[in-house]
Amino acid sequence: MSFTGSAPANDPCLAKILSKQGDNKVLFADKVLKFTQSGKMKRRILVITDFALYLVDPEANILKRRIALAAVDKLCISNLSDNFFAIIVPTEYDCLMASTRKKEIVDVIVKAIKSTSEYEPEVASSNRFEYHAAAEVIKVVEFEEVDGGTKTRITNREKS
Repeated sequence: MSFTGSAPANDPCLAKILSKQGDNKVLFADKVLKFTQSGKMKRRILVITDFALYLVDPEANILKRRIALAAVDKLCISNLSDNFFAIIVPTEYDCLMASTRKKEIVDVIVKAIKSTSEYEPEVASSNRFEYHAAAEVIKVVEFEEVDGGTKTRITNREKS
């Protein structure tokens, strides 16, 4: 099994995790930052196969989450040069992550979904989007261009 990017090539732990899931064709793997419901950042390895997305804890080599590609409804990115993207999964809860390879990740996910179904997920590009950090927790992510870069603000959406 070979990986792209800086994830460990031929990592036996990742290979074991994937084979347990009946998956072995890796389309992409790299380190990302995942944002928890409470707003903490966790290091994860994002592995994209032709059937699912996997978030693996690199310190413990434990599978933290598997998202079937068929469950992905939409991908949200900003129009600015930040590293944030959200994977919208209506049947579960959404996932906010950051990676310097955001564009490549989104492209690989879209291509993988299109290759196994007639469906193409929406890629929403906006400087403001919402995601479900948990069943009852909706977060708002806002991006603003400032001198020298992008300012990102993540807040809880007020209940209406």
